[in-house]
Amino acid sequence: MMNKIKVFDKYSQEYDAWFDDHIWVYKSELRAVKMLMPESGKGIEIGTGTGRFSVPFGITTGVEPSREMAEIAISRGITVHDAKAENLPFDDNTFDYVLMVTTICFLEDPLQAVREIRRILLPTGKIIIGMLDKDSPLGKMYEMKKHDSTIFKYARFYAVNEVLEWLKIEGYNHVQILQTIFHNPEEITTLELIKEGHGEGLFVMISAQKNL
Repeated sequence: MMNKIKVFDKYSQEYDAWFDDHIWVYKSELRAVKMLMPESGKGIEIGTGTGRFSVPFGITTGVEPSREMAEIAISRGITVHDAKAENLPFDDNTFDYVLMVTTICFLEDPLQAVREIRRILLPTGKIIIGMLDKDSPLGKMYEMKKHDSTIFKYARFYAVNEVLEWLKIEGYNHVQILQTIFHNPEEITTLELIKEGHGEGLFVMISAQKNL
């Protein structure tokens, strides 16, 4: 079976084009991310992919193990480190915030990644997670159909409560949760609503602060 990194290498162009083909989904997700992003500080994106979520927020440092994905991100002005979320090549207490969008579902050990992110965050730094909620109506559909997808067949979707438990284990607090994408992404032609909480929207944003 092809491993996840080779999959992203093979389909990097198709992955990147998806955001243009589904522009209102992308804009809705960006709006949800923006609502939880700090207005200033030194940030990094883990699983930066092609830079679709780093660039709009001025994040110039990323981690991405797929070389083909990284090349696209580099062309967009991002300094990309070839590493994995579970073993980050940065000193303790380095970043004000860490962004990670639709990355958790492809990690080998998400809890270890959350632990590593806490390590590299400055005191009172924030982790900002974007994820596809397995327990949402659309998430259940994605789970059923993921084996028809070139990329998501290699994903393991999680429920929001599972991620919240990891954050609790690692001592994060001040949790905020937003949700969006309530309709089939193939049919969205305008900005989607953003609501607090989770359980309805496919795309969920979670922000939590490093606990001293």
